[in-house]
Amino acid sequence: MSSTSNIVVCVRRAALHSDAGTEMCEHKGVGHPDTLCDNAVEAAARSLSRAYLADYGAVQHFNLDKALLIGGLSAPKFRGGRLLRPMRLIVSGPVAELASQSAEAIIQEAIYAHLKGTLDVDSSMIAVEPAVRASAPSLRRVNGPAAMPLANDTSFGVGYAPLSCLEQQVKAASDILNSDDLRAAFPAIGRDYKIMGHRVGDRIALTLAAAFIDRGVGDVADYFDLKAGVAQRVGEGVRQACTLRINTLDDLGAHDESGLYLTVTGLSAEQGDDGEVGRGNRVNGLITPYRPMSLEAAAGKNPAAHVGKLYNVLAHQLAQRILNDVDGVVEVTVRLLSAIGQPIDQPQLAAVDVCAPDGLSPAQRRGIEERIEQGLAELPALTRQLVNGEIRIW
Repeated sequence: MSSTSNIVVCVRRAALHSDAGTEMCEHKGVGHPDTLCDNAVEAAARSLSRAYLADYGAVQHFNLDKALLIGGLSAPKFRGGRLLRPMRLIVSGPVAELASQSAEAIIQEAIYAHLKGTLDVDSSMIAVEPAVRASAPSLRRVNGPAAMPLANDTSFGVGYAPLSCLEQQVKAASDILNSDDLRAAFPAIGRDYKIMGHRVGDRIALTLAAAFIDRGVGDVADYFDLKAGVAQRVGEGVRQACTLRINTLDDLGAHDESGLYLTVTGLSAEQGDDGEVGRGNRVNGLITPYRPMSLEAAAGKNPAAHVGKLYNVLAHQLAQRILNDVDGVVEVTVRLLSAIGQPIDQPQLAAVDVCAPDGLSPAQRRGIEERIEQGLAELPALTRQLVNGEIRIW
């Protein structure tokens, strides 16, 4: 172990994760109720940040990381059903006042634009209800005039590299399900999907749940044909051979819509499936019970001062940077711990665990420390990327 100030580097020679006999990994797609909540509040956070920059020249104190999606009621039918009761999205959090416009209006406008552009749903299908209030005076100074904002929480972020083979497979399957090519070939596939992967030894299996849109499905036989086609396309596109199953709850003897995963909007939330911020993917797009994770909800958090967002994104970036740049390193985990009221570039602890079978030289250790220092110094640039939507956190 070596340490410089608050940066501590620990080295082991044996890999831990890659040698594990079993593994599980999950991804919730863009229309999944939890991901819907995450992306909605993140869209609102970006718009609110831009409004603060326009009014004050700096992002002010706010957090929109609490939201609840209340499911609706629908009656799917082959070739087109009806939405009987719309969904509701309640967004809560403290916000500093704006000089030019209402924060509630910005939040609603941003979320409706996101829902329409990403999921093709409008205000008649999901009602957005902001429930925001003034932020605490003691927290407003964290977004003050200083060049480096102060941490508005004592919290930690964690990231790792590289992705395992299973994690890559799950992300590849998600990319296929969300691709324009697949959706052009199968317009009946909805935006709500989930992928659960597991590995035993070298054997990988993926279980998919994917909502189908009723107006694009003619009958039971058509549904099963479409489902088989989607499964084939995903199976052909992933990087390694695996066992793949899709919509395993379907009634193979179904005679009507009731035994199939059919929806009106392509969202399970229309049929009562609720969602909440922070219950879905971590910032690398995965849920990984075999990996170190933070339970922080990064989505909707302040991109300038909330380390629950910044440190989780930065930790993954730093882990990948160290893996790429430092010879002999095969696995990296980075953990960053803040102290409320301290500059965000001065964590209480930056702990780096690396697997290097041949050990590390003093120069290699210093290279790791320099990359941590550089990443912390560049946090304002990371804030700008988050405000501009250049970094995906789901």
